Amino acid sequence: MRKVLSPPDVVKGRQGAGRGVLLRLRRFVEDRRGIGAIEFAIVAPLLMMAYVGAFEITVAITSLRKVSRASATVSDLLTQSSSTNKATLDTMKDVVAKVVAPFPTKSAYTLKITGIAVAADGKAKVAWSRDQAASTPYAKGSAVTLPSHMEAKDTFIVRTELSVPYSILLLAPNLDSRLNKINLSRTSYFRQRVGKTIDCSDC
Repeated sequence: MRKVLSPPDVVKGRQGAGRGVLLRLRRFVEDRRGIGAIEFAIVAPLLMMAYVGAFEITVAITSLRKVSRASATVSDLLTQSSSTNKATLDTMKDVVAKVVAPFPTKSAYTLKITGIAVAADGKAKVAWSRDQAASTPYAKGSAVTLPSHMEAKDTFIVRTELSVPYSILLLAPNLDSRLNKINLSRTSYFRQRVGKTIDCSDC
């Protein structure tokens, strides 16, 4: 015979079930087992990203310093003589490769070497120019705008523009090439050291 519960018994049963649920929730909240594993799972990827990011930044800074040194070295070498020629200018890409090493320069880097004649009134014009492809990037006689901080008059300047692409591989190797590559660029200006000009005999 089925027992019929009175209303107070029903209330007590529901209260007991409610207490059971609350008790289980309380035990779940207070349970600290496995919390270390959860914290590690959350923190470990962040630490790895921070480590890899710091590594990428360090390598990029080192590459930029080498690009700056290579640009300055080319200008420095060319200003030590009062004359040059196409063959000498074409060897400058080998100088760049040695200075930038071990970072590769066989990719689409650009090297533009320009001899700039500055008149007594401060107007600057291209005397000769040469790039990594043995071409003439700037027309002879074209006007040149020098940096505002340079007070150059009646002198000759060798400008070297170097731009080397740098690939970000560790953080995002599968990104589109337009997103994971940056150009490390530097431009150096050196004045002539011998005579009043640097002639290019066959430019």
